[in-house]
Amino acid sequence: MLNRRSFLQGLGTIALAGGLSGCASGSGDPSIFLLSGSIPPRLITDFRKTIAEKKVNFQSERQLKELLQLLEKWLKNQDQPVSQFSIPIPFREQNPAIGNLVTLGDAWLGKAISNGLIQPLDTSQLSNWSKLPPRWQENMTRNAQGQLQTEGKVWGAPYRWGMTVIAYNEEKLAQFDWRPQDWSDLWRPELTGKIALIDNRREVIGLTLKKLGYSYNSSDLKQVMGLKDQLFALQKQVKFYSSEHYLQPLILGDVWLSVGWSNDILPVSDRYNKIKVVVPKSGTSLWSDVWVKPVLTTSNSLVQQWIDFCWQPESATKISLFTSGLSPLILTENPEQIPPDIKNNPLLVNPKSIKKSDFLNSLSPATEQEYQQLWQTMRQLV
Repeated sequence: MLNRRSFLQGLGTIALAGGLSGCASGSGDPSIFLLSGSIPPRLITDFRKTIAEKKVNFQSERQLKELLQLLEKWLKNQDQPVSQFSIPIPFREQNPAIGNLVTLGDAWLGKAISNGLIQPLDTSQLSNWSKLPPRWQENMTRNAQGQLQTEGKVWGAPYRWGMTVIAYNEEKLAQFDWRPQDWSDLWRPELTGKIALIDNRREVIGLTLKKLGYSYNSSDLKQVMGLKDQLFALQKQVKFYSSEHYLQPLILGDVWLSVGWSNDILPVSDRYNKIKVVVPKSGTSLWSDVWVKPVLTTSNSLVQQWIDFCWQPESATKISLFTSGLSPLILTENPEQIPPDIKNNPLLVNPKSIKKSDFLNSLSPATEQEYQQLWQTMRQLV
């Protein structure tokens, strides 16, 4: 049965994708490009009431990758000369006007910085920046190469977060006297050939590192005792890898357990009682949706107001209730003031797991190559 939370989330996604997708601006009003479903439409309505006669245009994209490509396209187009004889061509793809603010996944923040796609934010103009949890602030503070740096500049404003989690089919595991609690359960013999994993080397190698007591961001894999053996053993447990289609087989019972992103899994768990969600006790990977400022855009007070508006308590509650993620501000609120529907979110059940979890930081080229080689070797095993 579709409950209130998932119903409103689905309704919000439809409204945002359908009602705002045509709002790209050519009028000179500031434009904000956001990930569809990451902001409740009601929040945009509430914000517009606070700015009276002023206008802000919102446009949604379905995938974070599309938003990254927009940043790349804007910079590329700026470098290309415009012909004085340019003639409009019917049905030709039109490039949207450069936005003033864009949603980006924090895992791509380092790339966006090093490639010159975005510019730092002025946190002195963001009165609610100080209310963010310190870890979320630290994850946004980077040098010009996109690496974490305590004295660096702030390159993003996180407004929603989630985790990589374990989902399992209760009907399939009913025959056993155990339920998954941590990454180590993925190696149980009962799950041989019964697991779906996301097709992502940082996630798969990272969860194995966590099982062994290391960070997702470990930089010298050769020094991790037993890592190869554990990965090769895990490969035998996996029925298939997919970053898009790992939930339908779980619902149908073709696999018994899936590892995936909470923003995908939580709505499915809301809809199907047999799908249970577990945050691994030893910690997992964290992700954030963040506001970034395209490198070619100028400062705009309305855009700064919007960022701060997303960090107000009422906004944090709406984001946490009516999207498939949580506002980082929820982590700093008095637990007694958090609505029950949020407090019971599986991501918040075990606060210790959050403290043990890692954001996926940018790795050096040499370390990236090490991950890639190990991933290829693992996947080639029969």
